[in-house]
Amino acid sequence: MADNAVQFFQAALAEMEERRKVVQLGGGLERLQKQRSGGKLTARERIEALLDADSFTELGVYVEHLETDLMQGVSAPGEGVVTGFGMVGGRKVCVFSQDFTVLGGSLGKMNAAKITKVMDLAAKVGCPIVGLNDSAGARIQEGVDSLSGYGEIFYRNAVYSGVVPQISAILGPCAGGAVYSPALTDFVLMARGTSYMFITGPEVIKSVTREDVTFEELGGADVHSRKSGVCHLEGENDRDVLEKIKLLLAHLPQSAREQTPLKPTKDPSGRKTPELLEIIHPDQKKPYPMLTVIKAVVDDHDFLEVQPLFAQNMICGFARLGGRSVGIVANNPQRVAGVLNIDASDKAARFIRTCDCFNVPIVTLVDVTGFLPGVAQEHQGIIRHGAKMLYAYAEATVPKITLITRKSYGGAYLAMNSRDMGADVVLAFPNAAVAVMGADGAANIIYRKEIQKSDTPDATRAEKIAAYKQAFDNPYVAAGRGYIDDVIHPEDTRAQLIAQLEMLSNKREERPFKKHGNIPL
Repeated sequence: MADNAVQFFQAALAEMEERRKVVQLGGGLERLQKQRSGGKLTARERIEALLDADSFTELGVYVEHLETDLMQGVSAPGEGVVTGFGMVGGRKVCVFSQDFTVLGGSLGKMNAAKITKVMDLAAKVGCPIVGLNDSAGARIQEGVDSLSGYGEIFYRNAVYSGVVPQISAILGPCAGGAVYSPALTDFVLMARGTSYMFITGPEVIKSVTREDVTFEELGGADVHSRKSGVCHLEGENDRDVLEKIKLLLAHLPQSAREQTPLKPTKDPSGRKTPELLEIIHPDQKKPYPMLTVIKAVVDDHDFLEVQPLFAQNMICGFARLGGRSVGIVANNPQRVAGVLNIDASDKAARFIRTCDCFNVPIVTLVDVTGFLPGVAQEHQGIIRHGAKMLYAYAEATVPKITLITRKSYGGAYLAMNSRDMGADVVLAFPNAAVAVMGADGAANIIYRKEIQKSDTPDATRAEKIAAYKQAFDNPYVAAGRGYIDDVIHPEDTRAQLIAQLEMLSNKREERPFKKHGNIPL
């Protein structure tokens, strides 16, 4: 009897392993090789490259597609997607990886069921969800069932937004409805030359608008990194994208219920930064590299910039100060003088809200003349887009520190997280200027009649500008009214920021009850 039982289990185990091998082969050796020859990893190789060694546990291994009329007899091992969980840097992550070798990675009802299963698990256990997208889109053979599958994914993207970090890697084509799940997540990464995102492809566009465009020109990584702002980080290839995902995860908590992980550093908290005296030009009209300022101050000079090629007049990204992860928002004087425009406002507002979702303190470095003037900006809604920044800062309850490095004028003074907008601590360098506008413009308005009546208008104008600068182009008027907490020596910047973050580490701030706010989208 015992021998019969052993034989039964041996046969059952043999069948199980045979079925597993079929699933693990995806679309077969030939299609797997074609995937690799195109410079891409396979679905399983991507998971292996992302997760810690031997940490992956697969779920939904034997799921099969719906037996609709058009799917009768069609083989789809694993339903075209690999799902499960594992570890990244010793921290739990749920993951799904679409398999282009199986029906083009197309999404059917059961394919979606596998994805939503791991999304639900991520929310329940409190860990990030990483989606590795490589799909031809909705499975036409399943009709409305495939659309229903997308709907179930989109719904969870929205409901779990701000609950756990959601990261999307585009590692192949992503068209039609398939683009909206990544767009709903916190971060989108793309691989150069092999990944594309668009609502309608080149052929449809040509037939409707007669525009002739390639896949790369329409929705390649460079387009979405520079022009649309859809892509947060670009990678040279699949492996580079997966490495960047690891860097992002290292700065984020497991969920909104947790704090960001501390990373020990040998970079002294009291390290001086005298180089800032040479970097920041005293002439307000002279640009200087704000990225260099950031890297001079943060731990180990390490800064992970997000959307580095989009709206370059605004810098956003992650770094650490005293081992704590922080989000940095900064004007960039080297691009359009660091002014705020539509794209910069959108970029900053989204990043601020992402930091606030996941308990990442925000450090804001200010050098701004105002909002970009112009008919195009006004007609395209700079009022509405600029209001997003105001809303995002006011809404955020994480520790917020503002440092004015050179100037902060007009409405942009408020939009860059002034004391009135909820900054916990506001610091300034001795050369900082805080006013409604720059001295040149202010003098021309305030003293216009005196200048016009003067026998020497140029000399009078210069005299009035100098007087205005003496009175207002300094940080002490604002400091005298309590809008600036301290004027600091630039070489003490790192020590000051770390000390303020330490002081704010247990900050708690409650807001009035509401269902949710209504950001001016």
